[in-house]
Amino acid sequence: MSKVYAMIADGTEEVECLAVVDLLRRAGIDTALVSVDGKQIVGSHKIKIQADLTVSETDLSDADLIFLPGGMPGSEHLASCVPLMSAIDKQIKSGKRVAAICAAPAVVLGANGYLRGKKATCFPGFEGGCIGASMDMTARVVTDGNITTSRGPGCAVDLGLELIRLLKGDDVAQKVKAAIQY
Repeated sequence: MSKVYAMIADGTEEVECLAVVDLLRRAGIDTALVSVDGKQIVGSHKIKIQADLTVSETDLSDADLIFLPGGMPGSEHLASCVPLMSAIDKQIKSGKRVAAICAAPAVVLGANGYLRGKKATCFPGFEGGCIGASMDMTARVVTDGNITTSRGPGCAVDLGLELIRLLKGDDVAQKVKAAIQY
């Protein structure tokens, strides 16, 4: 079974996070909400989200995918978490998957050089932070190798379905898509 860690912090964009987590769980993918700011965070629109774990309760090394929702200042909190950034570095270098949406492609991945030479997308206005990436600002979701990026809350379902496809195959993604009437 695939293992996903969805990282959250105060200021995380709720729709981006929870829509993707919901879809992954519908697909039977073991998905945990992991906070870098304590067991309960307050999202960018003041919605409280209860984490399953804190970053100090797991080393993230068994992840098949680390998912980084956007939102501000949530993306900045994720980028400043040393254990998370260390895990992302190991994840990417080992060829395992990382996904980011909205500001997170730029603030977490791009600012640290992980998008260099990759095709990517992000929330409009954050392109400058995607250092060295070839940006596709018309695509809702872009997968290049082991990194998947997406634009914003309106693209969260597309991102979730793409991650299901990558982890469990097109058949499972199509079943979830049909089940949610998308």
